[in-house]
This record gives sequence, C-alpha cells and structure tokens, in this order.
Amino acid sequence: MLFVSRRARELGTENAFVVLSEVEKLQAEGKRVVSFCIGQPDMPTPDHIRLAGIRAITEGKTGYTASPGIPALRKAVADYFSRTRGVSVDPGEVVVGCGGKPFIGYTILSVIDPGEGHEVIYPNPGFPIYHAQIAAHGAVPVPLDLRESKGHNFDLDDLRRKVTKKTRLLILNSPHNPTGGALSRAEMEEIARIVAPYEDLWIYADEVYCALVYDAAFQSIASIPGMRDRTVIADSASKTYSMTGWRIGYAANAKLAPVFTRWVTNTDSCPPHPNQYAALEALTASQEPSEKMREIFRQRRDRIVAGLNRIPGFRCLKPGGAFYVWPNVTEACRMVGAADSEEFRKMLLYEAGVAVLADIHFGTAVAGEGQHVRFSYASSFEAIDEGLERIAGLMKKRTK
Repeated sequence: MLFVSRRARELGTENAFVVLSEVEKLQAEGKRVVSFCIGQPDMPTPDHIRLAGIRAITEGKTGYTASPGIPALRKAVADYFSRTRGVSVDPGEVVVGCGGKPFIGYTILSVIDPGEGHEVIYPNPGFPIYHAQIAAHGAVPVPLDLRESKGHNFDLDDLRRKVTKKTRLLILNSPHNPTGGALSRAEMEEIARIVAPYEDLWIYADEVYCALVYDAAFQSIASIPGMRDRTVIADSASKTYSMTGWRIGYAANAKLAPVFTRWVTNTDSCPPHPNQYAALEALTASQEPSEKMREIFRQRRDRIVAGLNRIPGFRCLKPGGAFYVWPNVTEACRMVGAADSEEFRKMLLYEAGVAVLADIHFGTAVAGEGQHVRFSYASSFEAIDEGLERIAGLMKKRTK
C-alpha cells in the first residue's frame, strides 16, 4: 500500500467548510437553511476595488511579481499598519501573501525547530488552523483556555504559568474567532510584562478583524513598549474589504520579512498579480465602504445578541469585535435532551434548518465552561430574525 505520512493523515481542518457541505446537501434536497456557519462578509467587494482588479488584468498585469509583493502594495500596507497600529512600519518589513492564513504556517516554521520540544501557545477555543499548523510543523501545541467570566479572554495567570523556556511563539487573535472577544490595552500591557523575560519568544498578532471593533478603539500588542520587534503583525484584505476570495494577506516584521519571502518563493511564488492591485486600491482609496460595513455588523451584533438572550436556555455575551457570537447553550442542551453542543448543533440544522458551528470545531473542551455554539452574523437582518424564530420554535417544541 502506498504510504501517506502521519502528519498528512492527522492534519486538522477548518470545520466550517465541513458543516457547509452538510448545508449544501440539504439545500440541494430543496430544504431552506438559514446559515450562520461561514465567517465571511455577505456584502460584495466594493465596486472600485473590483474595477481595479479588472483594470490590472486588462493592462496585462498577470505575470509573476517579486515574492513579497509589488512595491506599491507593500508601501500601502506599511502606511496602513502605521496608521492603524500606532507604530512606524517600513515597506521593507512587509510581505504580501495568498491570504492571511499562510502567515500562520510561515511564522511557526520560522521560529520553531521540530524535535526540540519548542512550544506554541494558542487560544482555545480558537481558529482551528492554529492547532493544525502547530502540530503539522513539529511544535508542541499548548492551549490557552478562554473563559466566559473573562469576557471570552484568557486568565493572565494561566498564561504566566504556561510560558516556559521552551515557548517560542504566542498566538494572539484580537478580535477573536470564534468568540468575538477583544483584548484591552491593559491586558496587552500585562501580556508584555509576562513575555518580556523570554528572549526567544515571538508573538503572532492575528489582527484580521481589526477593522471590526465596535465599542472601543482597536488595540495592537505591537504598540506596547518592548513588543514591536518580536511581534508579527498579520492582517488581510478578506474581512475589512469583503475580499475573502481574492486571497491577499500581509504581515510585517523586520527580522522575519526576508524569511517569509523565502517561504512565499518556496510555496506560492508570489501573490496573485492583478489581485495585488485590487488590494492596493482597497488600502489607498476611501475607507467609507468598510466603515459602513462595520456599522451594519454592529447593528447585527446587537440584534442577534438581544434575540438569543430572549430564547430560553441561551446566554450570550456581547462581543467587542469580529462578526461572531458565542452563546452558552448548556441549559438549552439540557432542556431539549442534547448530550452536548454538537448534538444540539445537528438538532438545529436538521430539525430547525439553522446552521451553526459547535465548540468542538474550535478546540478541546474547557473545564467548567459548559457548551457553546458559534453564530456568524455575516447574514442579513432578515436571516437573523428568521433564524432566531426557528430556534425559539425548536426550543418550545423540544423542551422536556
């Protein structure tokens, strides 16, 4: 039998796409499903950005570029990071890639050596690609549990206990997927104090939802004194500009930029040429479309949080950012006889026609935290209202 490596056999995935296939199967059977499972804006890419991409194609900008991206886009990203993070970023520190996701792997590959017991601390629950990439590249995954009592952030004392001389990378995701939680500046300052004594410890600041912060100013740990040099600032055009399918992301760090460039050369050669011009337009033209999108998401957040809290068995905190809510459904599971959030998720999908993700899709169970599901409110107000009505109807019908 032909051999397939263990790392390939055990490689994790992003379960949102697994659930999406269930949704599409039901829809193909003619069933109406209200879906809250995929995390992407439901608005189209703004016209001026799409036209910039088309213009680049018609002008023949369709060949290879330098691996880290075209100079104009690297400068635009540097200006954008400088403006939004409160730090000074040089274009030479910036590398553009095929979305934000590759930089997770590039960073892990750049700061750990397999077989050395090097550890990577990551949020749990969290974006599932963190754990998948940590394990695949030979590092030791160290989950940092998020607590509802902390506003879906982690306990700083827990971080203090988990950082060791073997720790090479701390992944911070703020605003956070799947909870929508956001770290405050005070929390980031304490994180900086915790990691300061460890000279070999890098920080990966996954800030792809930085433009979707609702009740306070966005905070980046790169702006905390002492953190700039050791922080990889990572972002993408996907969420801010509704450009998920364009696959343009970017990261900045002076020491790692040449290393990231070699990884891009070894994997994708370069980001898609015409798409870089679309991203350039997104970053340098009016930000009004993004600001309008943020306000729509804020209103949707308020709508879905209020609606979920009116349903018996649901308890939902109001998230500070992104476009996700992470309601506690422990009591709802008990009321309808579901053993856990995954059984409850399937009940919602197959009986109520409402698609969400369960907490098991985002990591291991956190002791004492109960059961949770994730809703992406990148859906219309009408879909939110219909989904809430269907869930309330199921709870009424199923409550024992």
